[in-house]
Amino acid sequence: MTSIQPSQLAELQHLVEGAPRQADVSVVCQVDAGGRTFPVYSIAIGNRSPGVPAVGFFGGVHGLECIGSDVVIGYLRSILDRLAWDNLLTLQLDRMRMVFMPIVNPGGLWLGTRANPHGVDLMRNAPIESAEAAPNLLCGQRISARLPWYRGEAGAPMEAESQAVCRVAEAELLSHEFSLSVDCHSGFGARDRLWFPYAHTARPVSHLAELHAFSHLLDRGHPHHRYMVEPQSRQYLAHGDLWDHLYAQACALGRGVFLPLTLEMGSWLWVRKNPRQCLSRHGFFNPLIPHRRERVVRRHLGGLDFVARAACSHAEWIPAGDARALHREQALDLWYRRRR
Repeated sequence: MTSIQPSQLAELQHLVEGAPRQADVSVVCQVDAGGRTFPVYSIAIGNRSPGVPAVGFFGGVHGLECIGSDVVIGYLRSILDRLAWDNLLTLQLDRMRMVFMPIVNPGGLWLGTRANPHGVDLMRNAPIESAEAAPNLLCGQRISARLPWYRGEAGAPMEAESQAVCRVAEAELLSHEFSLSVDCHSGFGARDRLWFPYAHTARPVSHLAELHAFSHLLDRGHPHHRYMVEPQSRQYLAHGDLWDHLYAQACALGRGVFLPLTLEMGSWLWVRKNPRQCLSRHGFFNPLIPHRRERVVRRHLGGLDFVARAACSHAEWIPAGDARALHREQALDLWYRRRR
C-alpha cells in the first residue's frame, strides 16, 4: 500500500506553504532518499520567552508508523486554522510556546522503512547505553543496517534527523522553565501507552513526582481516556533512546523541568479488527481502512490538546513540598515496587 507514504509529506508541505505569519517555520535539515531530497520541518508558534512553558509534538520518527505523523499533522492543522478566529487559543499562545516536528524521518516515510535512509533506527541512535540486561536486537544493535533496530556505527555522530530533533528540543523546549513533549509512535500492544523515561534503565527519573501528578491530572481532566501512563522500562530496556538522552541533557542544564512522553498507539487493535492488514507491511503499524484512521486521529487530537493545556497551566498542578514527596511515594508504589 505505497500510496500511504507520500500523502503526509504533501499535506505537511501544504500546511507549511500556507502557514500564517504567526508561525515560525524552519528547515532544520534535509535528507536524501530514493533520488529525492526532503526537508525536515520545525513549526513553532507562541511566546518565545524562556519564562513561559513550552510543549513539543513530534511524529514520523519511524517511517513505517505513518499514523504518528497523521496525528501530529492533524493537530498542527487545527492550531493553524484556529489562529484566525479562536481568541482563547490566542490567549493561550500568549502564555506558552508550541513546537511541531510532524515528520522527523521523511526519508523513511518515503521508502516505507522504520529506519532512516541509512538504515539507522533514530530511536536507538543517541549516545546513551543501557547498563542493565536488555533484549537482543530489540534493545539496539550495531551488527548491520540490514537488521532492525540498527544504532549506527560506534562513535559515529548521530544521524542528521536525530541531531535535528535535539537542536529543536534544546532551542524550543529545554530553554524554557517548564516543558512537555509528546513523540507519537505506533506498534506496541493493544493499549495506548504514554511512556516516560527511562528506556535505558529501570531506575526512577528525577521528576517522578511531576509525572505522577500529570497522570492524575489526565485521569481527572480527560475522563474516559485510553492511555496507560508508565515508564518505558516496564516493557523493555533499550540503548540509544533519544528522549532519555534529551532528558539527561535537561537535568544536566538544571534550568527547569522537562517531561518527555512517548505515545505508543496500540496497533494490535487495528490488526485484530482487520486481520487482512497482516498482508501489508504498513498494516502492522497503521489503520489502513480510512474511517479507522480518521477515528484514531480524532481520538488523539483531544489528548494532544490536553497536553498543551497542561503545559500552559503547569503552575497549578506541579507538586511542591509535602505534596511532591507524596506523589513520589505513590509513583514508586505504582510503577516500581508493585508489578501489575
